[in-house]
Amino acid sequence: MSAAMLAISGCATNANPPAPTEGAIPTNDYIIGAGDTINVIVWRNPEVSMSVPVRPDGKITTPLVEDIVANGKTSTQLARDVEKALEKFIQQPVVTIIVTGFAGPYQEQIRVIGQAAKPQALAYRQGMSLMDVMIAVGGITEFAAGNKANLIRTTDGKQQKLSVRLNDLIKDGDISANVPVRPGDVLVIPQSFF
Repeated sequence: MSAAMLAISGCATNANPPAPTEGAIPTNDYIIGAGDTINVIVWRNPEVSMSVPVRPDGKITTPLVEDIVANGKTSTQLARDVEKALEKFIQQPVVTIIVTGFAGPYQEQIRVIGQAAKPQALAYRQGMSLMDVMIAVGGITEFAAGNKANLIRTTDGKQQKLSVRLNDLIKDGDISANVPVRPGDVLVIPQSFF
């Protein structure tokens, strides 16, 4: 009986299927990237504790620690590196790194170009969907061809073009048009031609 149910359900079709969701969902710790803001907290040493930006070259500078690479590291890895650098000046330093402003590694950012209200690069967050991206960029312009938008995704070194239905999602509230996004995706929203 269950085989018959599977066969019957396999015949059902969807006129507007959602974009494929290839690729594993990242479950790793947050990786610090250029543009992030981090708090460096050195226990019992407030004079060397401070909030610093990660520069475009991926490094940070704090009192007593000059030009240490933060890009591509977790907050725990960076804390251990700062502790090593501070050992010259402070006996057994205990460092905590807290990321407070998120940009993420450049290669993992979601880029939105074309007819978005506010085209921009967004930090990828685990579980992020197309709806999250559209909320962050303020939707689409009145000139957008939302249902002709594409998600450009690189999987195993190969670029894929996945169709997405932004008008259906945003204007019609069709949740079936909401698809997961992946680190490094580029959303291209073309202009409609009247």
